[in-house]
Amino acid sequence: MNKILKIARIDAYSITPKYLQLINSILQGIQSGQIKNNDVLPSINELSYVLETARSTIERAYNELKRMGLVQSVAGKGFFIVHTQFQRPLKVLLLFNKLSIHKKIIYDAFAATLGSEAAIDFYIYNNDFNVFKKLLMEKIDHYAKCVIIPHFYENKELGYKLINTIAKEKLILMDKLTEGITGEFGAVYENFEEDIFSALEQLTDRLSRYHTLRLIFPQNTYYSKKIMLGFLHFCQKYAYKNEIINGLGHHKIEPGSVYINLAEDDLIILIEKIIEGSFKIGKDIGIISYNETPIKKIILDGITTISTDFKMMGEKAAELLLNNSVEHIRIPFKVTLRKSL
Repeated sequence: MNKILKIARIDAYSITPKYLQLINSILQGIQSGQIKNNDVLPSINELSYVLETARSTIERAYNELKRMGLVQSVAGKGFFIVHTQFQRPLKVLLLFNKLSIHKKIIYDAFAATLGSEAAIDFYIYNNDFNVFKKLLMEKIDHYAKCVIIPHFYENKELGYKLINTIAKEKLILMDKLTEGITGEFGAVYENFEEDIFSALEQLTDRLSRYHTLRLIFPQNTYYSKKIMLGFLHFCQKYAYKNEIINGLGHHKIEPGSVYINLAEDDLIILIEKIIEGSFKIGKDIGIISYNETPIKKIILDGITTISTDFKMMGEKAAELLLNNSVEHIRIPFKVTLRKSL
């Protein structure tokens, strides 16, 4: 049996693209001395069968190894290791609380900025402390850097305490800062309270058409409560009637209101209720939605959004990693005005 079949691996629980996982496992085998010059790689068909993955995945990994100058192919004979000297990329453990359109933008920008300088293993812990703990305890010792979006539905203090056990030179936080995580570490973050306040200030002309602002803030959520503080501060300063709603299930839509949604599910319910009530969006009812996505440019002739620059967040986190920096970088918040307001 080809020894590389025992070394090459794909972790079904990792979100890292399979071809990159395969490349990383072969690079690790070369670095450890298990894979040597002139070793023959398994055929694409054989490795595809053993790893239970598509031939195109194996082919893409082999072509990338060829591009790196580590592998050559000979017609009729297969693929060979021809070079074992290379600069080992940094091993990065990337832990996201969930996968979404916005998180994909962050990941794509992060991975593109790192390029071949780092090997990323990407996992989702679904806001679950126990899943997070298991992943971190099993894997942290094998990585030079650990990049975390720290959001938990429950046991968040335990989550912060666990993050504090990570060597700070390894740690980079994304999305938010918390007082529970101390020491000198890199971070790219949002200022939730100031961001929503300043965003609403930029929209004061349009908001003046309405008398009441309503923030839809889901129960049992990981969203920062500082969003509510910024919202209430704005309403107090500009004398708006206001309400914070935990859900729309039994809520009666009232004309003259602007609704600000955080969760995408709430946006769908809100639109359904507005249509059922025959209200005109942008006249009877205003909508402001958190987080820009391509579809919001189109729905109902365009939905006004307030959003973090997710691409910048991924890029800046990668730059902190490459520069071994402990800088804290605030990511700007962008307002996109459309017909829904």
